[in-house]
Amino acid sequence: MKECFVVENQEGERIDRYLSDVLEDRSRSYIQKLIKDHLVIVNQKPVKASYRLLSGDQVEMTLPEIKEPDILPENIPLDILYEDADVIIVNKPKQMVVHPSFGHYSGTLVNALMYHCGQSLSGINGMMRPGIVHRIDMDTTGSLVVCKNDLAHQSLAAQLKKHTIRRVYVAIVHGDVKEDDGTVDIPIGRHPVERKKMSTHTRNGKRAVTHYKVLERFGGYTYIQCILETGRTHQIRVHMSEIGHPLLGDEVYGPRKCPFPKLQGQTLHAKTLGFVHPGTGEYLEVEAPLPDYFRELLERLVQIK
Repeated sequence: MKECFVVENQEGERIDRYLSDVLEDRSRSYIQKLIKDHLVIVNQKPVKASYRLLSGDQVEMTLPEIKEPDILPENIPLDILYEDADVIIVNKPKQMVVHPSFGHYSGTLVNALMYHCGQSLSGINGMMRPGIVHRIDMDTTGSLVVCKNDLAHQSLAAQLKKHTIRRVYVAIVHGDVKEDDGTVDIPIGRHPVERKKMSTHTRNGKRAVTHYKVLERFGGYTYIQCILETGRTHQIRVHMSEIGHPLLGDEVYGPRKCPFPKLQGQTLHAKTLGFVHPGTGEYLEVEAPLPDYFRELLERLVQIK
């Protein structure tokens, strides 16, 4: 399979780093092997992994055929918020990955959906991501919509692209957020050094907008609501960290040592999800209840306030 790109805003970036952003599921060492095997050419010539891109460079990459493993249905319980012939909306728990990836093929939401839905999942994203039109992080809980057919998938994908899907999250952050509400409008892209992280300090960032509102203050912590205008990877986690209020429990973008050691990852919950139903054309909105750990933590913060 061949893929072609024209460099625009990545001038000066190493080509192996650039391509590792393009192929998020593949490691940088995999990209470097492609380059070494002359499967990556720039302006019709082979290059080294250290090649620095220039604006207007034409990059052509040939990906060897890789046989994807069989993704098997697994009888994993699902908390279903809504379901019909076109879509299913689930309340994803902590510690569950949304879809299989290289080296991680079981225990995912997709495995559970394949057991529950059988063959009734859209095929647009292939064997690894059937029905998946958007995703949330492993340790983020809450509402996520999955498409049962290709027409539904195309409709939801178009709404995501236009930023018309309503996505409301709640989170607990470090510190006392002074303003009652605000907007963070800072581009987000792949971290220039730590490639598994996202960052606002990068040249290839895309526009990212998060609207936040304070729900309750607890002295050293604040309970907030966040509405996504865009949907970049780790957007809320990166934006709140950028303004000095990282999410409680987020060891990637916040303090390494959590004051509540039993927490598993960031306190972030996708509470509300609303969109135009692809079949009926009517607006549909669902709300995922707070998970027990989140509710209990709020009660504890009230007590120690």
